[in-house]
Amino acid sequence: MGGFKEKTFGERLKAAEDAKKKALAKFRSQPGPDDPAVIARQAARQTISASREARTAERSATREAQKVREAVERAARDAEQAARDAEEAARKSADEAAAEIQRKAARDARYAARKARK
Repeated sequence: MGGFKEKTFGERLKAAEDAKKKALAKFRSQPGPDDPAVIARQAARQTISASREARTAERSATREAQKVREAVERAARDAEQAARDAEEAARKSADEAAAEIQRKAARDARYAARKARK
């Protein structure tokens, strides 16, 4: 079995030069910005980007509409609750007023009975 043979300095320079030439050839073989294929790819990317933005805007509008609907429903529930609370407070106030009138009438009756006994 043979040992590992190291490359000489000249061989390494030649390999580096070949690699640079291959990279340059690959770069030069790429189509330029005015090539029809490049223009078609850019147009396709722009179309995809525009449709993506449209979908994003649609989703955003849908979310905003949902938030508005929820806010309206919440406001309606709050208004109904406020009306029920006001009705309850009015009923309690009326009940308390009636109870106060009865207490005063009972107190006046006791006072009159006490005066009548004297």
